[in-house]
Amino acid sequence: MLVAGAVMFGGRWYMYVARAASPYDEVGIALNGYAPKPMRTWGCHKLQERFPSQLPPVGCAGPDGRSWI
Repeated sequence: MLVAGAVMFGGRWYMYVARAASPYDEVGIALNGYAPKPMRTWGCHKLQERFPSQLPPVGCAGPDGRSWI
């Protein structure tokens, strides 16, 4: 059951990072916030590559809230 939960939430997180139409998906932002630091950092960089001209979502913003981490 634990493995199924990890696959389900991990898969949903990956779909947010790699294929979401918007970086502001609430569920994706929440899952990214709970991800371990290395995964969260990778996810933020992937989102930045995909959405360079948009403001970063919560958890991927720098101290000013307008720049990517």
